[in-house]
Amino acid sequence: MKSVKDELEYIQKKNKGLLNPRNVVEFAKNPETCLHSKFTWDDSKAAHEYRLLQARHIIRLELKIIHRGNNTIETNEYVSLTIDRKPDGGYRPIVVVMEDEYLRQQMLKDALNELIRIKSKYKQLEELSSIFGEIDKLELEFKTAEVE
Repeated sequence: MKSVKDELEYIQKKNKGLLNPRNVVEFAKNPETCLHSKFTWDDSKAAHEYRLLQARHIIRLELKIIHRGNNTIETNEYVSLTIDRKPDGGYRPIVVVMEDEYLRQQMLKDALNELIRIKSKYKQLEELSSIFGEIDKLELEFKTAEVE
């Protein structure tokens, strides 16, 4: 096969139209496939990477209750900002991010970029067009504020 995309389509067709991760890994075990090089086959290295993934999951699950006046907000205790997504980066306490204007703006920028990705992913759903319009307005406001 010529590409990862071709191989994924082959696996999907072979499995009644569904692309299951287990089937992808099984197919990729063959070193002759394009998919093979996309995986870590050294078990000790793969185990370490998996533990890092588990640690990220644990960090994201930790919740924080914030009281603002009469409102109670349940949110993640820690947040990963794009500026921290590098080898020695990590997660910051949400309270610190919300109290620091630069970090808060970075979180807002990250949230907007995520909304733009969601809009792109679901643009074919006309039922969400009004929400997408609001995302467009927010994006324009944010860009205008950055210029000033």
